[in-house]
Amino acid sequence: GKDRIIFATKEDHETPSSAELVADDPDDPYEEQGLILPNGEINWNCPCLGGMASGPCGEQFKSAFSCFHHSTEEIKGSDCVDQFRAMQECMQKYPDLYPQEDENDEKSSKDLEAASMEASDAKEEEGSS
Repeated sequence: GKDRIIFATKEDHETPSSAELVADDPDDPYEEQGLILPNGEINWNCPCLGGMASGPCGEQFKSAFSCFHHSTEEIKGSDCVDQFRAMQECMQKYPDLYPQEDENDEKSSKDLEAASMEASDAKEEEGSS
């Protein structure tokens, strides 16, 4: 399969390592350099992507995100609707990995928004008296 088991003996651990460290390569995509690498490419290993580039919908995410990143349309990404639709359809197949907001979540956020607006209105009224 995909896994490989390697046994190490006590003697293996007693001898010094012969591994050599390689100097940092500024173009190494595995280094944490942010979302965009110095060469302008997307750093798919950036922690800022939250692992979206891997997993069952990783390829659809990469396709949609690449399209958006390279889009030159007046409304950026408007030429990427098909890629984003494919990504969304894939994510809907894995609700445990990609939870969707349900109606209750939307209602709760609207209630919170309304409550915060009422609170700010009340503060304005207090300040004006």
